[in-house]
Amino acid sequence: MNTIIKFLAITLMFVTTSVMAQDFQGVATYKSQRQMDIKLDSTQVNSEMHQQMMAMMKKQFEKTYLLNFNKEESLYKEDEQLESPQAGGMMVVMVDTGGSDILYKNTKEGQFTSQNEVFGKIFLVEDEIEKRDWVLTNETKNIGEYTCYKATMTREQPVVVSRISVNGDNDVDEDDEEEPEMETITVTAWYAPEIPINNGPARYQGLPGLILEINDGSLSLLCSKIVLNTKDKVDISKPTKGKKVNQEKFDEIMEKKMEEMRQRYDSDRGDGRNVEIRIGG
Repeated sequence: MNTIIKFLAITLMFVTTSVMAQDFQGVATYKSQRQMDIKLDSTQVNSEMHQQMMAMMKKQFEKTYLLNFNKEESLYKEDEQLESPQAGGMMVVMVDTGGSDILYKNTKEGQFTSQNEVFGKIFLVEDEIEKRDWVLTNETKNIGEYTCYKATMTREQPVVVSRISVNGDNDVDEDDEEEPEMETITVTAWYAPEIPINNGPARYQGLPGLILEINDGSLSLLCSKIVLNTKDKVDISKPTKGKKVNQEKFDEIMEKKMEEMRQRYDSDRGDGRNVEIRIGG
């Protein structure tokens, strides 16, 4: 009899856990910020214009994102689209080469699908989720009602060089033959084991709990709100629109488009003033 009771208890526990895993879902809201420290030639851009440009760029990177998730899948996209900043006849062209318009991830299968609109053309990037070598620590802090644990990792990236073009003049010397200078970035994540999914905002995942905060170089993402197990089923629809490419091919296309943009700005000797800031990530 005891054996039968134990068997029934284990079976009930297994069924309950499976149902909970199936039904577990939520929506997390994230706010993004990016620190900007752009040095401009004072002979071309005065102090007032510089401050105005920095304010516009800061606002451009203060965005709100929604992460719809369940145990195995997630959909990450911007909640509100901001207009491109303009002031005083100046257009600031912001190009974030590390972002996605819509990002779908399946952590169980280790695959992602990213829909990106770049220079008027839509691409559908399909590839494997990057494995991240997190180092877990015992350091904790509270984010909202959740106790979060700290994890870190390092990555290499080219030193970000801001390209400035004002009235058609270039202050940046370029040598395409030189190898880009690299720098080591320490990425810090804070995750909540109480929310048992190995996922997070943007392309951050792989920890034993939902990532609520990311600090990656100049980029910060902070969760401001979480709603768990909503009545209505959250939308986690994989994007399907766009030209299908893998990540390597998409990076090649982006580099080519950026070079075309640089050449176009170099040849523009009109009265307009353009400032292009390229942000990697």
